[in-house]
Amino acid sequence: MPRYKLTLEYDGGAFAGWQRQDGAASVQQVMEEAAEALDGAPVAVTGAGRTDAGVHALGQVAHIDLVKPIRADKVRDALNAHLRPHAVAVLRAEEAAPDFHARFDATGRTYLYRILNRRPDLALDRGRAWRVPQTLDHDAMHKAAQALVGRHDFSTFRDSQCQAETPVKTLDAIAVTRRGEEIDVRCSARSFLHRQVRSIVGSLVEVGRGKEAVSWIADILAAADRTLCGPVAPPEGLYLESVGYDPLTGTRESGREGRPQ
Repeated sequence: MPRYKLTLEYDGGAFAGWQRQDGAASVQQVMEEAAEALDGAPVAVTGAGRTDAGVHALGQVAHIDLVKPIRADKVRDALNAHLRPHAVAVLRAEEAAPDFHARFDATGRTYLYRILNRRPDLALDRGRAWRVPQTLDHDAMHKAAQALVGRHDFSTFRDSQCQAETPVKTLDAIAVTRRGEEIDVRCSARSFLHRQVRSIVGSLVEVGRGKEAVSWIADILAAADRTLCGPVAPPEGLYLESVGYDPLTGTRESGREGRPQ
């Protein structure tokens, strides 16, 4: 059975998250329905990450196995035809090595959180960013955030329902930047705890508002106490921006070689 690596974007506003669940629409569900319509048999779609309800993706990665071999660009186009009118699009389809795994082969994930720092309500970006009307000091937010880089016990920023075996994670990088009214927070790590990024962003906004000192982020991180976390940022500003893989994790587009087998 040929395996394909898919790169997806979606608007999470209409979904209860990535993972299939009873009684609610999910991205995985509509992807599996589209793949079954293409292949003529049930198809499991495995994603690199399980985004929550309302969370978007610019570069989610998934893999599927089809009964029959189909050219990669045809897989992309056929899936997109079956996905309409859902707000989900397959950006790329690539032939993958038989043992490629979208989740377990991932070496890193980058999340983007978008804040629109303005008083007027949102029109074009409603449901796709968090509007914060109070003026934010993004430089203070960036400085505070650097205390989070490295390997730490992130219990303070871990949701109470998180099922990870340990709260210890390594945050590879975090940056807070401003472009006009928009403040972007980017976090990169191999993996994240449940609602870790939204918890971090909500706490950083407290620093940006001047309600907490720059040193507060380091203090609450060291305390490893969830009750000290700031308000959790809403889901609509969060995007799974990209998923990284080792170059030896083989995929190939038409006519290109993949990983040696």
